[in-house]
Amino acid sequence: MKLSSIKYLTGEGFKNVWVNRLMSVASVGVLVACMVIIGLAILISENANVAIGNLEKQNVVMVYMKDYNWALYGDSQADDEDVSASKEETSDSDEAKPDKNGIYESDYIIHNDEEAQELCDKIAKLPNVESVEYISSEEGLETVKESMLEGQEEYFTFLDDEYGNPMSAAAKVKMKDMELFGETIKQIEKLDGVDVIQSQSDLADTIAAIKKGITVAGVWIIAILIIISLVIVSNTIRVTMYNRKLEISIMKAVGATDTFIRVPFIIEGVLIGIISAAIAEVLLYFCYRVATETIVTTLGMSDIVKYSEMALPLFGIFVCIGVLAGAIGSFIIIGKYLKHEGSEFSAL
Repeated sequence: MKLSSIKYLTGEGFKNVWVNRLMSVASVGVLVACMVIIGLAILISENANVAIGNLEKQNVVMVYMKDYNWALYGDSQADDEDVSASKEETSDSDEAKPDKNGIYESDYIIHNDEEAQELCDKIAKLPNVESVEYISSEEGLETVKESMLEGQEEYFTFLDDEYGNPMSAAAKVKMKDMELFGETIKQIEKLDGVDVIQSQSDLADTIAAIKKGITVAGVWIIAILIIISLVIVSNTIRVTMYNRKLEISIMKAVGATDTFIRVPFIIEGVLIGIISAAIAEVLLYFCYRVATETIVTTLGMSDIVKYSEMALPLFGIFVCIGVLAGAIGSFIIIGKYLKHEGSEFSAL
């Protein structure tokens, strides 16, 4: 296609927008509304993900180990098959003797900090584990004391004597994906040396359900609004097309190609989409700014996604929606017309 033809067709596309300015304004208005709603859905989803991410960080799993304190203070060691088997193998040995508390080394699996750290390393290698922190029995007791109300720490003074700390060593585990929470817990339970796991499984299920719900709702909202955008742009192009019905028929009669006839309408649709994207970006900025200032002032929340971080991606999304809606809507409508009715004039 020659440069002169490109200039002519582009000019025709811009002229169509101006000639049918009332329909163009209506189309821009509806497109802007759709884009703003899509933008708000994206921003709400991003803020929800931030809030859920903070909640996930607080959802820590505590993995307690089968160490000396577990053997001394636990009441279920006799039911553990691994420990029982190990005890049977070593009980007949002269070197295997119980300590003053009657505990054999074979009664428990984690004998020192090195073995405890090895277990932590095994947990850290699991696919869905983000981080693992080793908590010794002493650190665990101090944490319990700190969590008590003021003055209640005195209740734990008797635990300072030798063998007086009932806390077992533990691993503080954080996970990456809460949807794999249950599966990861089962993997940890299978590791040798793990006693019990304390977790907020209900919270994990709630987090996973919220994330899934937000994703599904966002996809449906965006899909519906994109369809609406296509319909609106298509109707605008349809009006322009019928206004130029005779002109199109004459152009086909003198041999103009379908592409030559179609291009101005596509440019018109794309231009409407770009104008809508620019207006939607500005309008969404002010709407989001007012909303966030109100939330911060009223609720005191600080973990809110800044618009500056989302401005460029949102504008790119708006332009893509506008251009695709304009181009596809124009292409479909003018294509149908050229196929079924475009040769009316030649038939006369």
